[in-house]
Formats: sequence, C-alpha cells, structure tokens
Amino acid sequence: MQTVRTAVIPAAGMGTRFLPISKSTPKEMLPIVDKPVIQFVVEEAIASGLDDIVIITSIHKPSIERHFTPNPAMEAFLQANGKQNLLEDIRSIARGATITFLHQDQQAGLGDAVRIARGHCAGRPFAVMLGDCIIDSPGPRPGLRELLDVAESRGASAVAVRRVPREWVTRYGIVDGVPEAANPAVFRLNRLVEKPAVDNAPTDLAIAGRYVFKADIFEEIDRTSRGVGGEIQLTDAMNAIARREPMYAFAWNAKRYDIGNRVEYTKCFLDYALRREDTAAAVAAYIKEKAAQG
Repeated sequence: MQTVRTAVIPAAGMGTRFLPISKSTPKEMLPIVDKPVIQFVVEEAIASGLDDIVIITSIHKPSIERHFTPNPAMEAFLQANGKQNLLEDIRSIARGATITFLHQDQQAGLGDAVRIARGHCAGRPFAVMLGDCIIDSPGPRPGLRELLDVAESRGASAVAVRRVPREWVTRYGIVDGVPEAANPAVFRLNRLVEKPAVDNAPTDLAIAGRYVFKADIFEEIDRTSRGVGGEIQLTDAMNAIARREPMYAFAWNAKRYDIGNRVEYTKCFLDYALRREDTAAAVAAYIKEKAAQG
C-alpha cells in the first residue's frame, strides 16, 4: 500500500440526536471548552502525518467551512490589541494541511458520504475519520497513526475497534475476526455486522470511528444497494472486500468520545477541562462541591 496522505471526514449529517442545538450549530462544531469537536479530528489527522484533508459537509452547515477559513478582520483586531496568543491560536487552525470541502446533497448514509471523495482520492488509499468522534490516545502516538501502521504494513484496508459492554453492541458496527498470533490486538476480519441484537453479536468489538481504505472500496460502494432509510451502509461494502481479500481490525486502547451522545459529550467536555491549566483547578473544585451536596 502507498503511504496514506489523505483523510476524509464525513460531517454532513443532520445531528438529530443533539436537537435543538444542532438546528443551528453542527454537532461537529460543539465546543470542547473552546475548541470545536471537528478541530480535534483534523489535528489528529495532521499529527498522524496526513496533510490532505477532505471534509464532506452540507450547504446547511457553513460554520464548519468558516472555522477553517482565515478571518483577516479578526486577525487584524487581535494584532492591533496585542492579543498575540489568541492570534496564534486562530492562525494555527489546521496548519500543516490543505483542506478541501465537498458537499453531500442528500442524507444517503456513510457509504455515500465516503463515495463523494472518490475523485479527490484519485485511486490512492485514504483514511476515514468520523467528524463527531474524538479519539484520545493514552500514548504519544495518535490513534489514527496506530491504525495507519497496521494498514500500511499489511497492504490492506483496516478499521479501528474497541471493546464495549455487551449491551452496547446494538449501537455500533461489530466485527468478527481471528486475532493474529504475533499481535492479538490485530484481527483478520471475517465479517462486520451493523448494529446486531445482543444475542446475535459475534464479538464485543465495536467500530471506533476510524478506517483506512484502499481505493477499491469505491467500487464496492457502487455495488452496494440502499438499505434502511435509503442509506448506503459502509459496512456492506467492507464485507464485500473482506470476503475476497485480507482486511484487518485493530483493537486499540484509545478512548473514544461519541459526540452524538449527550452523556459522552458531557464527559468529554469535563475530561478536557480537567486537563487544562486554566480550567482544571476550578472545574475540579466545582465537581467536588456538587458531589458533596449529593
């Protein structure tokens, strides 16, 4: 496999689980203290060595494009008022990568969103990073970089997974595979099952919002029929590939925050507030105060 340089970030969904705020503010733009969710995703891509980023968005979500577009008026204001730290903060957004925006005209599923990037990828392998999913790696290397290493070293497509409580399998795509003898965190995939019933789930390994694909995924998406709600399921296309050639899953120790879930979003906000020097002490004190009140 060629070295992967492109990240495709689907971010065109309606975000109905976060209504009413998502009516005017995309869930990808919800703040984690003072940084939107999608900026964390872009920074993970850049830290993983990718410098070509494609964001699949919608004409109804212009704030995403505005966030990654220079704002000369704001920069001039900050410069004139001596706010150099803030000036550097906004100038550094997405530094180190070129960002392209493509629009998904209708909600036709994750498979369709990925397909929109076909012309841009031009036959090259690429990563897919869900725009409403923050991955917090416990080590010095970003979660995506670990997955890229698995895919590139084996010359095959790969998906990140993590273990979830058995009762949660109905929320996710679940993988079935055989662990490698030399590295039990890597699984040769047999199949993927989209949101199975608890009793039918082959494992507790849930897809964790990061993928690496060879360009042949587009051919399989083209062959994939629309399913429930008229959507094209990416897992169906992945199953077609897994039936004919090696595909892998990598079970990482990274923590995944699903921002489409209100409780997970709140946990993410608090966790990041507790690690920042300017907010940690005050937030920790407040949590202790509320806990003491019962």
